[in-house]
Amino acid sequence: MTKGTTSFGLRHTKSHTICPRCGNRSAHKQKGTCASCGYPSAKTRSYNWGQKAKRRHTTGTGRMRHLRTVPRKAKNGFQTGAKKSKVAAKSA
Repeated sequence: MTKGTTSFGLRHTKSHTICPRCGNRSAHKQKGTCASCGYPSAKTRSYNWGQKAKRRHTTGTGRMRHLRTVPRKAKNGFQTGAKKSKVAAKSA
């Protein structure tokens, strides 16, 4: 068997599958770990030698459903509850 074209014909099995955490096709079947995010470990995989990779996955690259409203709420001191109007207070 040669090391070129004929060897490539044998490659028909998948070593990686879809990751349940990041959704990439980088979860290794036998190892049980994701090459992209490090699942199932608690911390997300990131290294200082991959600054561009960190930029792609850092806070602010997603929807930020909660965190995007925090600065606005912080300006007002995290007020909770509804404000009572002065008109309603006088009539009571």
